[in-house]
Amino acid sequence: MVIELKEGEIPVIQQRGDYAIVAITKHGVEMARDLAQKFPGTDLYYMSKFARGDEESRGIQLFTNSVRMLFPALWPAYKGLIIIISLGAVVRMIAPLLEDKKKDPGVVVVDDRGENVISVLSGHLGGANELAREVAAVMGARPIITTASDVQKTIPVDLFGRRFGWEWDSAEKLTPVSASVVNEERVAVVNESGESDWWMHDTPMPPSIQEYRTIAEAQAVEPQAALVVTHRLLKPDEQSILNNGVVYRPKVIVLGMGCNRGTSAEEIEAVIKETLDELQFSIKSVKALATIELKKDEAGLIAVCEKYGWPFVWYSPEQLNQVQIEDPSETVYKFTGAYGVSEPAAKLYAGVGELVLTKKKSGNTTISVGLMPYQREGRA
Repeated sequence: MVIELKEGEIPVIQQRGDYAIVAITKHGVEMARDLAQKFPGTDLYYMSKFARGDEESRGIQLFTNSVRMLFPALWPAYKGLIIIISLGAVVRMIAPLLEDKKKDPGVVVVDDRGENVISVLSGHLGGANELAREVAAVMGARPIITTASDVQKTIPVDLFGRRFGWEWDSAEKLTPVSASVVNEERVAVVNESGESDWWMHDTPMPPSIQEYRTIAEAQAVEPQAALVVTHRLLKPDEQSILNNGVVYRPKVIVLGMGCNRGTSAEEIEAVIKETLDELQFSIKSVKALATIELKKDEAGLIAVCEKYGWPFVWYSPEQLNQVQIEDPSETVYKFTGAYGVSEPAAKLYAGVGELVLTKKKSGNTTISVGLMPYQREGRA
């Protein structure tokens, strides 16, 4: 469905995420599509003349006519707008919509070469300064912050780890945890399995924020708030950390899968969910699904990956056979040219020699699960 913009009419949009990305040029659309893949919680809008054919499956919204007429719909719907249009044009288009710095969304502008990400509006209260930093980190661009009082260098709780694809489980505690961070209360960051370089500033962390390796270590110091980064489902004795805490899901789980030809998406999805439940892992932490090149057109695998937005990766038999596996199969080799599929595929993508689950057979599928390793040092 294409949004036909008309003068004087506020268009109907489908608001799913907290942030909107808008592009109107060929290069801008390229960057916007890539950013939307890497930056969770965003809705992407661009001109219909740049349609690729996959917009419906990816939840991308196309529009016709002047982009100026789109902003009245986006303005009240989103916490922030990421606009890949020239700064001057953006200023002119949003000027009639400006109301109050306490109500206006954060606005950041990205140049058409993707070199600069400029915090334009509602830098502090609207979170545009932090949004600009996070977007710039994802794009490898330079954040431009001009507010003179931008001195409190801390953690933006609702954007924490967004550059890596981290997703929070629930928004319930975002506001009180943010208050604890801003008020310099004792805040514990428990980073069990995410990327280690999450601190975005060029100054040391304030003493009010301390990093711990495990939830148990953090619980021992009784913090006033907590940010927990883990792919695991928390155990009953760990739940107290969430009295004033937020759980973030890093993208660290790799699914290696093989299946019989024609296996339904429903069966594949059910096996994945069942397996992750058995492991007590969150499906939000899945990074990718990997398989053999022979299955690159397998409709069920493709459908599941599209539903969850997972990269669908495949390897040649030669690549898979270079990986050491526990139980090479002559039968699998006879039909595929590889001695294994799910196990070596998971190991290859995760970059590990051992998996947390090796070759579980279920119905028409075989699944292996790996975890991508990240080096870090706790500050307990």
